[in-house]
Amino acid sequence: MQVKKIINNNILLTVDPGGSERILMGKGIGFHAKNGGPVDEALVEKTYAITDEWTENKLTQLLREISLEHLQAANEIISFARVSLGKKLSENLFLTLTDHIHYAICRQEQGIFLKNALLWEIKRFYNHEFLIGKEALRIIRDKLAVELPEDEAGFIALHIVNANLDLAAVSQVSEMAETIQQIMNIVKYHFNTELDEYSLNYERFVTHLKFFMQRLFSGVQLKDPDTVAIMGHLKEQYQKEYACAEKISRYIATLYQRQLQEDELIYLTIHIKRITTEE
Repeated sequence: MQVKKIINNNILLTVDPGGSERILMGKGIGFHAKNGGPVDEALVEKTYAITDEWTENKLTQLLREISLEHLQAANEIISFARVSLGKKLSENLFLTLTDHIHYAICRQEQGIFLKNALLWEIKRFYNHEFLIGKEALRIIRDKLAVELPEDEAGFIALHIVNANLDLAAVSQVSEMAETIQQIMNIVKYHFNTELDEYSLNYERFVTHLKFFMQRLFSGVQLKDPDTVAIMGHLKEQYQKEYACAEKISRYIATLYQRQLQEDELIYLTIHIKRITTEE
């Protein structure tokens, strides 16, 4: 592996024999390095693949501004998230989360505190990711001696959800949480009831809505030939639940100018029946 550019004493832009570019990080890795020279691979702590010119420019600019300690803390948080979720996360998480943590610490030092308006929804709909966010605050406290508020655990959770679902931006995750909350409100008001947020059926419905929203954002339509056979039966047997699903459909049409297919309505009807029926 060959050094292409020395970003600072701890970070190198390199190119491998196949022509692929990578960012390498490690304490002192760039201290004695020379452009065009070899890399001391014993000093490598983190490798980040460069996929396009925009990522290279953005990452290079970011890494020039951020201390190695901040980078190491972000890397530890991402490693913990991958193990905890048991899933591969988007490579862009390193870029977005490192940037967020850096500026969150800068804001803290300046006495600027941002309230997370979606904190309650994040705790309910993305509880696993929120708990990872709480662990992230502990890592930041232990490694960087900075005590960030719980609101930041929510912001970090949104970055992790974004990397997990591979949405276009964290703003979409925020929008997703708000829309899910409104759908839950439609169900509650339609049946004039409270929902058991600790039930398995509630958890299943939330999971369904997350992937429903992901399909909505990506323009993918649910196609299940098996629903055709049961469509008429369900519409007749679960008339109130289907009417609720139609309300949700009208809400989505108003908000996103998207018409839900019958397949989506049927699945919504089934989940609504489950969460509104005491067992």
